[in-house]
Amino acid sequence: MAGRVVWVSGASSGLGKAAAEALVQAGWRVVSGARSFTGEEAPGALGHCLPLDVKDEGSVHAFASRAQALYGAPEALVCAAGILIMGPAEETAIHEYQDVMDTVLLGSVRLVQAALPLMRAGGGGKIALLSSVNGLLPTPFQSAYVAAKHALEGYSECLMLETAGQGIQVMLVEPGDHAGGSQRYRGRAQLVSPVYEDSFTRVRAVVARDEAGGGCPAAFGRKLARVLARKRLPARLRVTKIQETAAIVLHDILPGRLFQRFLASYYKV
Repeated sequence: MAGRVVWVSGASSGLGKAAAEALVQAGWRVVSGARSFTGEEAPGALGHCLPLDVKDEGSVHAFASRAQALYGAPEALVCAAGILIMGPAEETAIHEYQDVMDTVLLGSVRLVQAALPLMRAGGGGKIALLSSVNGLLPTPFQSAYVAAKHALEGYSECLMLETAGQGIQVMLVEPGDHAGGSQRYRGRAQLVSPVYEDSFTRVRAVVARDEAGGGCPAAFGRKLARVLARKRLPARLRVTKIQETAAIVLHDILPGRLFQRFLASYYKV
């Protein structure tokens, strides 16, 4: 395992940072990218750090070119860059939807398109795309994020089918709430009108409570590193607490309107 090369996006905070740290500790040669990295930094706790804006195709190509020059082709890619916008679906602006989609979905697509030919030329590789429980379930007032994660799920399943015969393994990673990190990149929509303000405030309080009591990012990183070391990746890696796992099961077995009432009661919407 020692010496294998992995690229990690969104590595400056949250689960991306936890993944990069754990992979370094597990012996991978990690190239970490994030928009907040302003220059190249020699290997440290996050590996070799390079600037990376996943919304900018030129930045993605520059990252990929420099990473390849440093360590050769990647054997694994972890796409963890993401942002959240909280606001009513009716009032979240189109440019706010575009910002989330461009980061979560298209940012992952850009990185996959940069890494995949290099992996294939090297005989194979592993791609881990960070979805979320929100790729399976809704959270009120997070429609942009929920839509982007649902889209990422569909994209990833297509990618699994198309590349399976090329020695490429694709895995969807579906974390639940984890302590810390998200508040740094969870924005509020520019408009929240009085008709939504009370329920919006209640939902934000529930979301903040759940995140504060969420899982340990370092434990998430270690689990991801262990799974990436396997010969065969699972199609899905769920890193959830028992109540989140139960909610996923209920989503699949309850009538749709009944499940909606369950969520509405939980979030006080």
